[in-house]
Amino acid sequence: MRIPIIAANLLLLPLSLALTGCGKPSLDVDPSLTTIGQATPVPVHVQDSRGVSKLTATLAQNGAQYQAWQTTAPSKSADTTFNFNVGSKTTPQLRDGSAHLIIEATSGGLFHRTTHWEREISVVTQPPVVSADSDQHYLYLGMADLATMNVTGSYTSAGVRVGNQTFRAWPMPGGKPGLFSLFAFAWNMPPGTMPLAYASNAAGNDVTMPLTVVFPKKEQPVYTQHEIQLTDQFMQKVLGELDPNGTGDPVERFVKINTEMRKSNNKTLADLRLKTVDRFLWHQPFTRQSHAQAEATFADVRSYIYHSKKIDQQVHLGYDLAVTQHVGVEASNDGRVVWAAPIGIYGNCIVVDHGYGLQTIYGHLSRIDVHEGDMVKRSQIMGLSGMTGMAGGDHVHFAMQLDGVQIDPKEWWDEHWIQDHVVRRVDLPGFGK
Repeated sequence: MRIPIIAANLLLLPLSLALTGCGKPSLDVDPSLTTIGQATPVPVHVQDSRGVSKLTATLAQNGAQYQAWQTTAPSKSADTTFNFNVGSKTTPQLRDGSAHLIIEATSGGLFHRTTHWEREISVVTQPPVVSADSDQHYLYLGMADLATMNVTGSYTSAGVRVGNQTFRAWPMPGGKPGLFSLFAFAWNMPPGTMPLAYASNAAGNDVTMPLTVVFPKKEQPVYTQHEIQLTDQFMQKVLGELDPNGTGDPVERFVKINTEMRKSNNKTLADLRLKTVDRFLWHQPFTRQSHAQAEATFADVRSYIYHSKKIDQQVHLGYDLAVTQHVGVEASNDGRVVWAAPIGIYGNCIVVDHGYGLQTIYGHLSRIDVHEGDMVKRSQIMGLSGMTGMAGGDHVHFAMQLDGVQIDPKEWWDEHWIQDHVVRRVDLPGFGK
């Protein structure tokens, strides 16, 4: 009985070998690869249990095909990523415009089956050209300014770059030619950092032009330093509200809230820049909370003292404005609510977008009376002040951010500053009327 079984297996063996050699490779290319320049990296991931005998890359344009790259030796691996460059350096016949990238992977199996992959791409070999205004920009730590610029050639992003921070450029209002960028010089930016107008494209080209700037040394802000005396009652209040299920040393838990949660909350606020609109939603100077006293100002350095020992230090990026308990919190200007919910150390919080990346922040509220998406008017009551989050008394934490970078609000309260730095450079319809 065994002889027929063995014979059957011998008959099936060639068929099995044939079947294992008839599959095609699986080929994957990053979907973000839509543009190539002079030498654009192309990673190609290929899976085939029999290995890959050959991989080729071809560029097709205007009816002609040019081999851009091919393997020099087969790969026996079942899972391989091939990395190579394509562009005008490897294929000098390319011209800016549309082309097709064709990749073919041939199996190392018995029948050498081939997988064909093709995508339309843009060829961009020339960098954009950026030219910035010739205005003198007076820069102060923690404050903002506006630059205008022109960009020609193909580009995907433009704006102003200050150190490691980037501020977007927007088309001029009213259909006028050119671009503008509201940018900040952050409170902790090294003095002397040169702001650069920039433009980049999808092919990896990036060009910059320095702005004309002045750093008035004698007029730079000097940030105050304060000691915050932490009581047991305040410690229990913060831990109970922001870490109700935590265990372990209270001081360690408090410091973790004050550092890690603060960092996370500030990232949440910064990410709201993605909810801005590309138009001015305001036409008057920003207002400060009526009748309020400033208990703390922008970029105060705070040392936290508990039982006569310093346990932490943080920088306070806003104004603490106090009137009386549960006073109506006023919108600083016209805008659209993009956040109306609790947010960690800021407690019940409202964020209002005013367009072009400029946003105001209102923290520690006892009550929120607006919703995300609501349009609000200057001085409109949006809720009540309080002491939610990391607040030791009833007040509103008022802050401003520009493209996610928190800035000193005081210049935005000044009609003359807005006239000189914004209205003089871009069209702000109805300002001051």
